[in-house]
Amino acid sequence: MQPGSSIITTNSIQAEQLSSFLVDYAGTKAAIKNMTMSLAKQLANRGIRVNSVAPGPIWTPLQIVGGQLPENIPTFGQSTPIGRAGQPAELAGAYVFLASNESSYVTGESINVTGGLK
Repeated sequence: MQPGSSIITTNSIQAEQLSSFLVDYAGTKAAIKNMTMSLAKQLANRGIRVNSVAPGPIWTPLQIVGGQLPENIPTFGQSTPIGRAGQPAELAGAYVFLASNESSYVTGESINVTGGLK
């Protein structure tokens, strides 16, 4: 990759606020977050930025095929300060920012798109 390139990964709020029924998912997302931060340090001297986006409750097909317990579906995302789950399109701006030159001084970061969950 050339200097100025950007690598963007996807982790999840589950990397830090795991649900008891998503142990395997949360573990992989935490590993992705850790790998992202390590790669950022490794590639910074080559001018390559490495960052991540960490979605919170987002309505995707994952939710209805086991990403949520069936009893959680009716209220999915309502515990966020915004009061609802996000839509996939609401993640786009974070990825575009990290891919753009506007983030030329950003590396080793994870942007949380979580409806206000911390």
